[in-house]
Parts: sequence; C-alpha cells; structure tokens
Amino acid sequence: MKKVKIALMGLGNVGRGVWMILNSNKEEIMKRSGYEVDVAKILVRDLEKDRYVDVPKELLTTDFNEIINDDSIKIVVEVMGGIEPAREYILESMKRKKHIVTANKMLLATGGDELFEKADSEGVMFNYEASVAGGIPIINGINESLTANKVEKLYGVINGTTNYILTKMEFDNLSFDEALYQAQEMGYAEADPTSDIEGFDSQYKLAILSSLAFGTKIKVENVYREGITKIESIDIQYAREFKKVIKLLAIVKENDGRLELRVHPTMIPQNHPLANVYDSFNAVFIKGNAVGDLMFYGRGAGDLPTGSAVVSDIVSILRSNIDIDNLNPVVKNNLWDKEIGSIRDITSKYYIRLTVEDRPGVLGEITSVFGGMNVSLLSVIQKGIDNDNENKVTLVLVTHYTKEENIVESIDSICKLNSVYKINNLIRIEEFN
Repeated sequence: MKKVKIALMGLGNVGRGVWMILNSNKEEIMKRSGYEVDVAKILVRDLEKDRYVDVPKELLTTDFNEIINDDSIKIVVEVMGGIEPAREYILESMKRKKHIVTANKMLLATGGDELFEKADSEGVMFNYEASVAGGIPIINGINESLTANKVEKLYGVINGTTNYILTKMEFDNLSFDEALYQAQEMGYAEADPTSDIEGFDSQYKLAILSSLAFGTKIKVENVYREGITKIESIDIQYAREFKKVIKLLAIVKENDGRLELRVHPTMIPQNHPLANVYDSFNAVFIKGNAVGDLMFYGRGAGDLPTGSAVVSDIVSILRSNIDIDNLNPVVKNNLWDKEIGSIRDITSKYYIRLTVEDRPGVLGEITSVFGGMNVSLLSVIQKGIDNDNENKVTLVLVTHYTKEENIVESIDSICKLNSVYKINNLIRIEEFN
C-alpha cells in the first residue's frame, strides 16, 4: 500500500472531524483510494489549547514553514476559515506543487478566481466540496453528474442555523430571539450570528454554486441578500394559513442568458420537498433541462458531515488516476459570460403585512396605490384591533405575479399615506413554476 503525507491547516470543528474520520475509517479510505493517508503536520494557533481530540503533540505546529518546506507533504487541507492567512497559505502551497482541499466558502466566494487560476498555472488539484452544504455532495454532483445538463434553476436551503431558527419558530412557536438563543445553546449559531441570520453565509455559498451550475464568474456583491431578522411569529402563522412555510431560500434562475441571483426569506408551498427540510439540515433543489428535478439533502454543517466532504476530496485527488507527484491541471468553470439581472427586474408574488389606521376608506387608499402601479392583489386579510392601540389594525395582502420594481415603488408611496403606520414585512412567494 502506497503512503501519502498530508497536512491540516486548522484543528477547529471541521479539522477535528477530518482527523477523526481519517483515523476511524482508515481501512475504508485505504481500500477506496489506494493510499494510506498519513497526517504529517497540523497547523494551529495555540499548541496548548484543549481541542477535545487525541492528537499526538509532535504533529502540531504554529509555523507554516514546517508544512511548506516539507516536500514529502503532497496535499494541504485548509480548514482554518477566513480570508487571511488562508489565502496566502493556499497560494504558497500551490507554488510548491501541493494539491489543495479547502472548506473555506468565504475565501472561494470572494477570491476564488485567483485560486483557480493559480491552481491551473501550477498544475495542481483544487477541491472544495466541503465549502457548501457540509456533507452533501453537491459540488461533485454539479461538476460530475450534471455535466450533460443545462441547469435552468437552482434553489437551496443552505444555512443550517437559519433553518433551525425558522423550524423552532414554526413548530415550537418561539419568537425569533428565543429561537436564536436556543440555536446558540445548541452550538448551531455563533456568539455573533450575523453571517448566518443576515444571509451572508448563504450569499457566499450561492455565489459558489451559481458559478459551477451556470459556468460563469459570479461576484458575491451580485447576489441580492436579505436575512431573517424581520421574520416574526405572526408571519409564520400567516404562511400556515396560506399553506406555505418560510425558508431562507437561495435562488438562481437563468432566463435568456440572464441570471437572477438572490438570497432572502421566501414563502414556499407546504408540499414542496424544500418545505420539509427542517432543523439544521440543508438541501439543494436543481432543475436541469434533461434530468428534470433533483434534490440533494443532508446535514449541512457539523464536524463529521463537513469532515466527510473534506476527506472525500482527499480521496478524489488520490483516485484521479495520476501519480500524486505528477501535475494535473484543474477544470475551469468560467466557460461563459452571462449578464446578472437586478433584483428590481424579477417577477414574483408578494406577501405584505401592514399596520394601518382603523377607519373606513383605508383599504381603498392602499389598493388605489397598487392599482396605479399595475400591482394586482390576490387576497386581502384584515385582522382584529391591535392589542397595543385600538385605533390600529393589521392588513395582510398577497399579490399576483408582479415586477419587483412596481412593488418597491408602491411600498414607497404607501409609506407616505397618513393612514399607514408601518410596513411590518414584505416576503417574496416562490411557486416553483
């Protein structure tokens, strides 16, 4: 059995998972890859930190040079996270002809082009399955299994933290703050949960998936983003009345060579497969022109699921039918230039919740504004008097399909009406037509 030496950069949550899988599944990995995988070095920040995993101390180092200057190390696994020094270390490793595996979604989404170009010029492999959706093999699914298809649409529940929060709000009737606190207690949410609840994490992941699925360069800033912080229990209840659920949905669609890219809370039908993705699970739903509808489902985060994807990438390099010492060019994904549309150009149905003055004629004022902007209403619900103010009532409106630009201009005008106290929420509705 041939032996290959690898190095880990990082021994946090994902790094521990990689270490445990490489040791507990050693025989399976050897048989499937043809190599015995030997972890030669592990880069950490603090040698004395307790990492709750049994790792020989002689493997730990705080000096990146011990990895880069060791020619016997053929694969470098980056699970540090963040932009720097991860970017610098990966580029330097590529220069030394070391193949790379990474789980770093932020780095890929913001600086992926540089890394792909460097890997191509140096002739090394660059795998990143673990960067999106944890243990779900979505990257390889797109790169390998769907190469005969033209992907038309992609939808994803790709952030476990927000999905857990919305699940608890739906089934346990928790408020957003209560559900977030529980997610933090369970270890699903960080002490600073901004990246998850404001949609940044999903934005990074959608940029990566869209680049692959549609063969074009996607800049993170071209992905429209909204988080879930405005979602209240009452919105969950109204969604239930409409036979829908609310998910933080990542969406990309192609229409006549133009892509729409967006991450935002979305009401979706209760009978759609994505509506039944609960807790910290992730799922990606793809529509291809040949294969039809596919859904990839599984654990989207955690040490072992994400570690599983990392180890799979290591095995993929070892099984690539080349000698590990030889060079192997990477496959480029930037095949076409596609125009990126504005969020104002999309067409959708909309759920709008308002607090208005309780008097005759108010609904007429509001519907008149919508009519003037060519926005047609599908349904109107008026609930009882506001508990805090007997002069206020809640209105819930659902529109027919309409252009976002018309909705935005309508809302701007409605906000100026004296009878309207507040636009409480606006949520897009996806019917998967």
